[in-house]
This record gives sequence, C-alpha cells and structure tokens, in this order.
Amino acid sequence: MRLAGRLSAAIEILGDFDARRVPLKTAIADWGRNNRYAGAKDRAWIAGLCLDALRRKRSLAAAMNDDGARALALGALRFLWGLSIDEVSDAAAEEPHGPGVLTAEEKKSLEPLTSLFPAKAGTQEEVRLDPGFRRGDRGEEVAPHVVGDFPEWLTPHITRVFGDDAERAMAAFAERADVDLRINTLKATPEKALAALKSVKGEAVPILTTAARIAAPDPSERAPAVTVIPAFNKGWVEVQDLSSQIAAAAAGEVRGLQVLDYCAGGGGKTLALAAMMENTGQLYAYDRDPRRLKPIYARAKRAGVRNLQVRSPAGGETLDDLADKMDVVFVDAPCSGAGAWRRHPDTKWRLTEKQLATRMAEQDAVLRQAARFVKPGGRMIWVTCSFLMEENEDRLAAFLEEDTSFDSADALETVVASGLLTAAGKATLAPLVTADSALRLTPDKLRGDGFYVAVLVRR
Repeated sequence: MRLAGRLSAAIEILGDFDARRVPLKTAIADWGRNNRYAGAKDRAWIAGLCLDALRRKRSLAAAMNDDGARALALGALRFLWGLSIDEVSDAAAEEPHGPGVLTAEEKKSLEPLTSLFPAKAGTQEEVRLDPGFRRGDRGEEVAPHVVGDFPEWLTPHITRVFGDDAERAMAAFAERADVDLRINTLKATPEKALAALKSVKGEAVPILTTAARIAAPDPSERAPAVTVIPAFNKGWVEVQDLSSQIAAAAAGEVRGLQVLDYCAGGGGKTLALAAMMENTGQLYAYDRDPRRLKPIYARAKRAGVRNLQVRSPAGGETLDDLADKMDVVFVDAPCSGAGAWRRHPDTKWRLTEKQLATRMAEQDAVLRQAARFVKPGGRMIWVTCSFLMEENEDRLAAFLEEDTSFDSADALETVVASGLLTAAGKATLAPLVTADSALRLTPDKLRGDGFYVAVLVRR
C-alpha cells in the first residue's frame, strides 16, 4: 500500500473506534478482515499510526483545532512521525486512495511547528511533544490534561498522585513502550538467554538480574517477533513488562513455600513466581474467570514449571482447603489498567468514572476474599496495574481499618529478599517508595508500566 492508502485506513479505523467505543484492536481486526490485500507491513504501519494518534490525542487535537479521526491521523503524521507538510499534503490529495485534499484550516494547523510540538535539536522536521511547555502559541494557558494527554475528568485524580509534576509524569504514559522480557531461570541462565536475544537486539536491564529489553522500534516498524525466536519457544524467555517483573519479585523469598496466585489470569506472574520458587514448594493458580486461565497450561509446560496446580472454577474446583494455609498470597487485582496506557492508549479514552467506581468495589471484595488464605505470619502481595490512589492507597487503608489482623510491610525490602534486585535496582526503586511503604512504579522513573505494589503481613 502507498502512503495515501495507509493514511486513509488509519482514519477509517480511528473513526470506527470513536463511533463504536470498541477496543482499538477490535477496530483494526475488523478493518483487516474487510481489506485482506493489506500486507503485514501495511497493518503494522496503520496500527502504529492509530496507536500514536491515541497516545497524543489531546495535544494533537489542540494543535489541529479538531479532535476528529482525520485531524488526529494527519497531526500524528506531521508532528509525531516527522513528515513534512508537503508529504502529508501529497498523500492526502493522491487519488483514488488518499483521504482528500487538505483544507486551508488543516494546512494552517500543520504548517507551523506549534508550542505543543516544537522543533528539536535545530531541525525543522524532527518534532515531538515537549512536556515542559505551559503556554500555547497565543500565550494562553494550556490545560494539564492537554499537556499530559489524558481525559480531563481524571485531572484531580492524577494531580493527587503526582502534584506539580503531573504533566511531565503523564507525558511518559503517552510514549511508546519497549518490549520487556523476563529470563526464565528454570530453563536458562541470564548469560545464555541474553546471548540468544542478540538476534532481536535484546539487552540486559540493570535493575533485575533476570530482566531484558528490546527498545521500542520506529513508530512505523513492527515490533520484533519475539514469540518466534528459538529462545522463546524453548522457554528461556517470557514477554513481561519490567514493572510487572518487579511486582512479582515483591513476593520475596518463596523457595519451598505454599504460594497462591489468586488472580492469575494468563499466568505471567504465575510463571515468574514458579521460577523464583525453583520448582520447590507448591504454587496454586486461580482466577474467578476460567477463560482467563486458558493460556496458563501451555505456558507453564513451555517454561518447565512442575510445582503448579491450577484451580479453575470451570471444573468446580475451589480454594476452601487452602484457607489460613498460604505463606504468600499474590493478588494481581482487577483495576482500571491506567498503568498500561503506553501499550493500550485506547483504554484511557474509554475509561469512565462509573467504571473506576466499579473497579474499586471489586478491589474491596478481592482483598477480603484473598485475605482468608493467608496463614498467621504469612504475607499478601497487593498489585494493580494502576497509579491511581483511589485503586491503591485508599483500598488498602479501608481494608486495614476493617481487618486489624494485617499490617503494612516494606515492599522494597521484600523485593530485595527475592534476590533478583541489583544494587542499581535498589537505588532506582528507593525514591519510588510511597508513604505507606508500598512502591509506585511509573514510566517516567522506570521505563516500565505504571504499577502499585504493596505488602501486607498477617499477625
């Protein structure tokens, strides 16, 4: 496909996403089924433009004076991908595949390099968002939700977390994410796995001894096909965000223990826990939605996990026999997913106040349910892929007031006890400790997703 056709496809998909309020991947898949002529590179390019347009939706809309699908796609090409005004104009006007000649208003919005997307390093075409700007081209104050590219209704929630640094912190959530990998020590040493990852430009992350990373590719390029390389299929590595790996490490020293992954889902953290346990003790995986557990069986087999017992509601299996018996209960709780906005930018525009309230109620219920499996002296690890205090500190404060048999513990020291954290990693995480001794992990500090990790100990 030529640039004109790709641009038109991105506009069509963004329009469908906005009209139907479906996940972006659904809109992309639907378009692909109706346009089977598009090759893999075409689909990667189109998806990349759509994702970047949604990552920067508010600032692009401000620069273009229009928040429609066409304006977002044109603005993303110009301001995020660095195409010249002539290249954008030619693609739009190309017949029969282009989306149509640029209007005078569009040309006016695209031609100047606005304060939203200033020139960088003295070049005319290399442009990107500067999260430090405070005023627009006409000297007006620019709203924080425009600078940080997030829904306006979340402003008080976000400033509560980040204070005066909210705009810069949130700009990091609008960046493209790297491909993070966890080295599976049940199958390979870090040295062996890293040598195998050279083919996809994987490098060690000096925070955890088992973390690796492939830098985010150019926006128009496909991410490396990690799942087809031999190292992945041999079970040497798993795709897992760095913050997620740190959250799993917060289980601490777990060799030989009884461990329950209460909201296991597809098993990403379950497999990390199994590797930390070195196939000793007993690991249980449970999820109230049995469909989410489906991938865990094949993943565990590939990873060489031998101490795992999956308890699925689909088979009528319960956890009643585990009450008061678990050394560690790991709770990767249902949440808004705000921490994953870099990877799933469409979700921040679909999140509503009602949905947030629903997640908070679910979290209260999950905390009460999971607590009954922790034995006296055992610990519960509370994890959300969210940076919002309403889903984290507030939930734990309410729980601790209700159940006085638990106390907060130092999450950083528990991560240290896992043996996976390097000295550099401890120095990196130390400033991220919250007032309640938990960890708030964010991409501006860690280049990982947004996570909250807390440790509670039962008396």
